[in-house]
Amino acid sequence: MTHRQLKAGYFTLTGLNTVATSYYFNYLFFFLRDHFGFGNRGNLWVTAMSGFIYIFAAWQCGKFAARFGRVLSLKIGFLALCGVMVASALLVDNIVAVLVLVAIYNVVLLLTWPALEALVSERETQSGVQEMVGIYNCTWAGSAALAYFTGGKLYDVLGASAVFWLPAGIIFAQFLLLLWLETKHDAVLAATPEAGRVAPRPPPAGLDNHNHGANGVTHPTISPQTFLKMSWLANPFAYVAINTLFAVMPGVAQKLALSPTNVGLFCSVWLFGRLAAFVLLWQWRGWHYRFRWLFGAFVMLIVSLAMILLVQQLWLVVVAQIFFGVATGLMYYSSLFYSMDVGEASSEHGGLHEAFIGAGIFLGPATGALALTLAPQSADVSTWAVSGLLTLGLGGLVWLRTRPVEKA
Repeated sequence: MTHRQLKAGYFTLTGLNTVATSYYFNYLFFFLRDHFGFGNRGNLWVTAMSGFIYIFAAWQCGKFAARFGRVLSLKIGFLALCGVMVASALLVDNIVAVLVLVAIYNVVLLLTWPALEALVSERETQSGVQEMVGIYNCTWAGSAALAYFTGGKLYDVLGASAVFWLPAGIIFAQFLLLLWLETKHDAVLAATPEAGRVAPRPPPAGLDNHNHGANGVTHPTISPQTFLKMSWLANPFAYVAINTLFAVMPGVAQKLALSPTNVGLFCSVWLFGRLAAFVLLWQWRGWHYRFRWLFGAFVMLIVSLAMILLVQQLWLVVVAQIFFGVATGLMYYSSLFYSMDVGEASSEHGGLHEAFIGAGIFLGPATGALALTLAPQSADVSTWAVSGLLTLGLGGLVWLRTRPVEKA
């Protein structure tokens, strides 16, 4: 087995992990609606709980993978995830058990993602890391789009309990594939020389990161480190919007009279839009170190989310999703790209990246749920509350942009 073939195995695990996660967590909200009568507020609180746990689990599980080994972290994670799915299927009528298992799921899931992120970039040059990140992003984004597109039909055909049994089978297949890859891993790495690293590239001259003073001298105003901080701020807010949307999708479906099958068909558009954005951003580098792209994506995110949640026409929801997908794609890709280009890749950094995502998963749904708790008579109050939170995030982005350049 070659180095690239080993990486293909890890990308396969990434795709399968995404499909299993998407089938479970995205359609769990339909299960909670149909089985226990959960509305938007209940689903938002479940998502907020998941995000809160996710923050700390990501940080600690990233450290675990770095200390004890990525393959071991994956083995434990896959077995634990499979166990959670089987237990959920067996305790399907007990709401307390289902919610406790959701909490456990959000811990053991983080034994997988930081380890996979690190494995796909192992023994790569800096340019190689950027190439692997591009493939990695397209792999999981494509898998997520496919899973959401088909998940509604599977939910209708196989029944609500498929949100547990189907992921359990996929995860067990991942475990078996990992055992086989483990027998090849050490030998392949032994034959692959340690990749050298190069210094981070400065932003290209003449871009948005320079302005001209009255004396005509060009003064840099945005350092690469500031771009890194801006992307780390932006990505959690993308997940504020994403996880708010997932949690209230059963409510959107009810408003538009969509079955789970039709939700998969018409409400997966943004996931395919995000995939298209990943492919473009991977191949085209003109967006690197240009503030206007990140700023534009943030504005697009706020407007498109409000449209998806507020409009009554399906065609407008579909159009808004295209912009939503592009916005979330650029914000996520910025976080990974600047982390790789300015910093170093490792399991711990992967855990930090996931912890920021967890912050977004918590903040958005918690804000929406709290708004509905305080003003239950207003159906759209959660949308306006989350939009306000996103606007605060945009203000933080502008504040970082206007700070004086950091000293090296």
